[in-house]
Amino acid sequence: MDNGGSSIPDEEWERFLREAEAGTAGAPEEPSARARMVSQRLREETGPPAPWRGHQPPRRRGRGWYAVGLLLVVALFVVALKPDLVTGWFGSGEDDTPLTAESVRPSAPPASEAALQRPTPDDPFRGSPAARWADGAAGITLPKARATGWMSERQVAGALDDSLAFLVDAGVDPGVLRGERPEKAIAALNPKQADTRAFLASAFDSPSRKNNPLLLFSRFDPSYARLAGDVVRTRGRITYREGGRGAVEVTADVTFVYPLVRAAGGEDVARTVVRREIVMSWDDPSKVITEPGTFTLLSYKVDSANGGCDNDTGYFVPTFDEGTGAGEGPPVDPYDRSATVDDLTRGRGDAECGTYTRT
Repeated sequence: MDNGGSSIPDEEWERFLREAEAGTAGAPEEPSARARMVSQRLREETGPPAPWRGHQPPRRRGRGWYAVGLLLVVALFVVALKPDLVTGWFGSGEDDTPLTAESVRPSAPPASEAALQRPTPDDPFRGSPAARWADGAAGITLPKARATGWMSERQVAGALDDSLAFLVDAGVDPGVLRGERPEKAIAALNPKQADTRAFLASAFDSPSRKNNPLLLFSRFDPSYARLAGDVVRTRGRITYREGGRGAVEVTADVTFVYPLVRAAGGEDVARTVVRREIVMSWDDPSKVITEPGTFTLLSYKVDSANGGCDNDTGYFVPTFDEGTGAGEGPPVDPYDRSATVDDLTRGRGDAECGTYTRT
């Protein structure tokens, strides 16, 4: 049978065209009359393809904005009731960038915190300038050593390192902070110095205002308070010059910040801030009776905030309330290092304790 000049059945042409359209067969470049006829018939049967519009999900007008508004109202309600709960979402509001080392006396006290935050056991320095201070020995700046007095450059470097070690042993050592006898620090004191021997003879067994171990050492009664964590923040510097008889005279001016919690437990955190100015003389053994590796105490001054007023117990006794510290005289900022201890406490008179603006 003649089918338009082609011997291929209609079913085969239909299959061929479908496969060609799907890419599974090689379509002829110029279809024959038979192919054109079958293609026309297929188009007539199936009709023109519907235009493609893509995926159009059904619209739900208004519901998205309603959900956003509801969430906003809930967030504002939480902020109003518990502002501290969301502080951590956007940072504490404090600048926690570590300060550079203190090389000279600052010209002003540290700025007050814009949003004062109460400390917690997990963040005991929060709301305090000490949040930006360094830990332990890292917060005490050592100068570059040079030959001075009877010492060579190398000997001066050793004296500076030993002076720093004394400050750490006396004010940062965990055992000393728990009330233990500061044996390592005591070993650095010249045993030939008569007034030092008298001080040490009674300071720990029979402390008094005159022979109070807190003048040189930081101690807390472990039955009353303990350190919150294991970090003491410090800020200060060591300087030196040639002293009498060619000695190397080292001066330390350091502020220690101790975060504490009650020994019995609890979430309240108190901070005791202690500033010490100590002058140490590394004497020429050919001119002064001394023991190698020890120094002579020339002077020592201490001022403490929230350490207990008129305290002769031999331990700092912090209070765990929100007070600024009871005392006499004008308010003193214990973090202020822009003046000497004498200058900051000049208006106090004979009172042992001052009134502190913040701890």
